[in-house]
Amino acid sequence: MPVGYVSSEIYQRHETGNHVEGKDRLTAIDAVLEKTKVKEQLVHISPRPASIDEIAAVHDREYIRSLKAEIDSGGGWLDPDTYASPGSWEAAIYAAGGMMTAVEQVMDHKADGVFAAVRPPGHHAVRSHQMGFCLFNNIAIAARFALSNYDIKRILIVDFDVHHGNGTQETFYSESQVLYFSTHEYPWYPFTGAAEETGKGAGEGYTVNVPLESGLGDNEYLGVFNEVLAPMAGRFQPDLVLVSAGYDAHWQDTISNMTLTTMGFARMTKIIKAITDEFCRGRLVFTLEGGYNHLALAYSVTATLELLMGHGEVYDPLGPPPMSYSPRDFSDFVSRIRSIHKL
Repeated sequence: MPVGYVSSEIYQRHETGNHVEGKDRLTAIDAVLEKTKVKEQLVHISPRPASIDEIAAVHDREYIRSLKAEIDSGGGWLDPDTYASPGSWEAAIYAAGGMMTAVEQVMDHKADGVFAAVRPPGHHAVRSHQMGFCLFNNIAIAARFALSNYDIKRILIVDFDVHHGNGTQETFYSESQVLYFSTHEYPWYPFTGAAEETGKGAGEGYTVNVPLESGLGDNEYLGVFNEVLAPMAGRFQPDLVLVSAGYDAHWQDTISNMTLTTMGFARMTKIIKAITDEFCRGRLVFTLEGGYNHLALAYSVTATLELLMGHGEVYDPLGPPPMSYSPRDFSDFVSRIRSIHKL
């Protein structure tokens, strides 16, 4: 089956001016996909809008109402980080809807993996308010939709954005049907995601946080994916895998202090795809979160798609960082995370 790609000019209507999360992010991705001829190998998927009821499965109706009213009145700064314009409502409901469209494609066996190039991003949005560039939590809404509309019991959410997905964690913190796994720079915005945050009640053990020191790169991330994510997934045996794909841990991204490479993102994708192939019959959906160096973002998304399509080689024109960094006793850190989760 082909690999799908959700995109639409609607996402460009979320105008943010000189904000780091701008519409040029998608323009840059599109340009590299065309340059590398990857785009012509993908199946284009048009998104649908999410309904109010579908959004309300994750967000308070009063928040939804007040956000629409704010945008209808012209928008502006909703908080110190998050901006909305008159076109942001339409972009936001299509961002959430685009993720649900992607889920429909893989669940109905129409695509062998889908990448949803949507904006605004979502993983910081909590139940009652926007946060961190995010209006609605696209991946959480898609997970709720999948559990409600398909005969599945377990969803794995992998979040490799450099920032912790506090909104996604909040949504599923007390539940056992969703295993939330996050690698993130720590302590860093939004200052959540400590290793000891593992869920509560029925959700105890179903939140896996891997808070990483600044400066880490491919070797450390791949070690965590192989030694923590893979065995956790094997124990959980998901029916569907959703990925919050943030590329702001790239060494050229100035919004973080990490040193991942384009090749590192590709190798992480390979591990996620292997998990999906083993347990989910190709039911894998990526959604765009962060990534603010346009070239690094575009080539990393392209590398992700090449791995999804089964290409053995990916193009990394940016190469490794000029200097590498490894903390002392990183194996002890991994052992601590494994111990917390009884691996």
